[in-house]
Amino acid sequence: MFDLIILGSGPAGLTASIYAARAGLRFTVIEKEYMGTGQIAYAERVDNYPGFYGLDGYTLGEKFREHAEALGTKFNEGKVTALANADGVWSITFSDGCTTQTKAVIYALGASPRKLGIPGEAELTGRGVSYCALCDGAFFAGKAVAVIGGGDTALSDALYLSKSAEKVYLVHRRDTFRANKALTDKVLAVPNIQPVYNAVPAEIIGTDKVTRLRLSDGELAVEGVFIAIGTVPNTKLLDGLSVLDGYGYIRAGEDGVTPAEGLFAAGDVRTKAVRQVITAAADGANAVNSVCIYLNSLTG
Repeated sequence: MFDLIILGSGPAGLTASIYAARAGLRFTVIEKEYMGTGQIAYAERVDNYPGFYGLDGYTLGEKFREHAEALGTKFNEGKVTALANADGVWSITFSDGCTTQTKAVIYALGASPRKLGIPGEAELTGRGVSYCALCDGAFFAGKAVAVIGGGDTALSDALYLSKSAEKVYLVHRRDTFRANKALTDKVLAVPNIQPVYNAVPAEIIGTDKVTRLRLSDGELAVEGVFIAIGTVPNTKLLDGLSVLDGYGYIRAGEDGVTPAEGLFAAGDVRTKAVRQVITAAADGANAVNSVCIYLNSLTG
C-alpha cells in the first residue's frame, strides 16, 4: 500500500511529487497522458513564473518533470475511473479494472477552460486564442483584442487588457452583462473597451495567428481572442463524496485539506481566487505538508 497517490502530473502534481520525495513518502503519480505535464504544455510563452522568464509552457513543464524524476518520482499512466474510501483506505480503480490502494490522495487533475466549440478555436489556441488574460495579455500590447463573455471574469479580463491593448471588444451574446453592477459601470467607463452586444462568435480566422473574429452579424479585426466563459473542474470522480462546492470545485483551503479524510486538493481543481502555475506549485507543496501531518496522526 502507498502512503500517497498523486492524481495528475501538472505543476501542482509535479510539485507535490518533489515534496513527497523529499519527505521520504512511498508514493506514485498517476497521469492520464504519457509524459504529460498538464495544461501548461500548451502555453506559447510564460512570463510570470519566477526564474524562467519567457520560457514556452512545454519546456517549463518538462523542467518540472525532470526535477521530479531526478528525485526518484515514479509515474503510472492510466485513466482513473473510480475513487473510493473504506475504513481509512483509498482505492483507485483504472479503466482496465486494476486497482491500487493508498492511505492518502492528492487530487490535482485541474480544471479545463470551457470552449466555444467554433471553427478556428482549437487550431489557433496559443496563436492568438487564449483562456487566460492574466497569463497572455502582455503579448497583445498595442493591439486589438476581443474578450468573449459577460460575467465577472470576462469584464475583469477586459479591464486588465485595456491597460495595454489598443482596443478591447467585449463580446456578449445578450444585451446586458451578467457581471456585478459596480464592475459593469467601471468597464463601460473605459474609453478603449467597446461592448458588442447580442453577438455570438461563429469563427476565429487566421492562418498562423488570429487576424479576425467572425460574429453572427459581422467581423472584428483582432489579433487576440480571450475566451472567458467559465471553466470546468475535472472532478467527476468525486461525485457523491460531498467535497465539491456549487461549481464543482473541491472545497479546500491553501492547506489542501478537504472534507474527506485522507483526500487533499491541489491546483486549479480547488476553490481559489487565482489559478496560475505559481499558485498550483504552492498548492502542491502545501498539500504534501498536510499529508505528512495526516499520516503522522495515523501512527501517533
